[in-house]
Amino acid sequence: MSKSANALPKMSAEQRRAALGQYERAKQVLQGGEFDYGLQLLLTCCTIDPGNLIYRKTLRQSQRAKYQDNERGQTLAYVRSLMGRFRLKRAMMRGDYLAALGLCELIFLRNPWDLGTHLTMAEAFEELECPDHALWTLEQIRSSNPNNPRVNRPLARLYEKRGNFNQAIALWELVRKADPTDQEASRKSKDLAASATIAKGRYEEVLKGEASSPSEQVDDKATEEAVSEDRNPREVANLMEKIKQNPKNANGYLQLARVYRKAEQPEKAKAILEEGLGPTGNGFDLTQELFDLAIDPFRQDLAIAEERLRKKSNDKELQQVRDKLVKEINARELEYYRKRSDRVPTDIAARFEMGLRLMHVGQIEEAIKELQQIRNDPRHHAKALFYLGRCFQKHKNWRLAQRNFEEALQSFGSGEESLRKETMFHLAVGYASAGEINRAVDLGCELANLDFNYKNIGTLLDEWQTKASRG
Repeated sequence: MSKSANALPKMSAEQRRAALGQYERAKQVLQGGEFDYGLQLLLTCCTIDPGNLIYRKTLRQSQRAKYQDNERGQTLAYVRSLMGRFRLKRAMMRGDYLAALGLCELIFLRNPWDLGTHLTMAEAFEELECPDHALWTLEQIRSSNPNNPRVNRPLARLYEKRGNFNQAIALWELVRKADPTDQEASRKSKDLAASATIAKGRYEEVLKGEASSPSEQVDDKATEEAVSEDRNPREVANLMEKIKQNPKNANGYLQLARVYRKAEQPEKAKAILEEGLGPTGNGFDLTQELFDLAIDPFRQDLAIAEERLRKKSNDKELQQVRDKLVKEINARELEYYRKRSDRVPTDIAARFEMGLRLMHVGQIEEAIKELQQIRNDPRHHAKALFYLGRCFQKHKNWRLAQRNFEEALQSFGSGEESLRKETMFHLAVGYASAGEINRAVDLGCELANLDFNYKNIGTLLDEWQTKASRG
């Protein structure tokens, strides 16, 4: 059977309307307690539109509700579904994965916790190039089989492909614990854990290639943890008392949450922030801290992806994972800083960060508007000019990009050497692209004198000098 024959079918508008009609009717029927009829309607929805996870999720929830979450389904379910299992096996052997999905659902009508059928459905979804559906399928059965390597292994592989490295690490470790001799689990667990030593929240530095080496990060982390363990009990006790004395003050919750975050205890940080929501009336700073806390796993996964790309720079799949993570983080951080800016328009730091995220997500004109308003602030003047230059580059306006880059070079302080070199690089490349080869050579020589290994400036300088000599 051809690959195209196994792709999920494209839905026509009429088919979507038909499936939606069945779905709405199913919800009405299920509210009245008519499980058998409702389940058949939902099964029809999944047959018409097999790629719609909403229908499938509702079907699975309703199947489990029918059996009152007993985790075994119908009496003698396995025996009653023997013929269905035989047909499912044959469908998988001949590569008819679409048919296999339907046969899986028939087995789930008798036992929606059937382990083998969940594993087969996940495999079918993977073959149909629907990794999100496969992931959901495995997550559904894992709650009943939290330590089963048959579930954790394929789920760990899917998490790794998606860039959810921290979740993958946890699952590979469970597989390794279940079988200490498992070579794949041991290798994967060590490989991903080594990459995970990159410090949290440093993805911007990693993107620019400025992060310290993994060995240095391990030492820094160990030192930080030792200090944290030494001071944590005293700090926690003091802050707990502060919260007890004034539970309506958000500062105590925030300070304690940050102690937990620094000690890499995100669950405790989340718990204390959520505890403070009631007494503070959903305090803005607490909701913002919770929002930022939820971004941390993506930051960690991005750092791991970057570290792995250092070793496998030509891995296109890993590059795609990295790009998705960058996009997700920027979108979430943009929302975070937009909320802060809307709340306090005079918060220049928040507006500067918002301007950067607007640039990162491609909203160039909005980014220019924000950064132009910020560039007069002495604390952000040079940085705002640099990023304005980058925005105008993306906007295909070299004259304005050049003007901002040149002004930025005159404004950087002693602690901004990295951004100075980045500005020199973009300005030199811009000069060369605009035909100003001599200016490109002069600035390129100045940059090479500071850092000959900066990006590919040495190679570019040779090219520019050759062009200059011919001209």
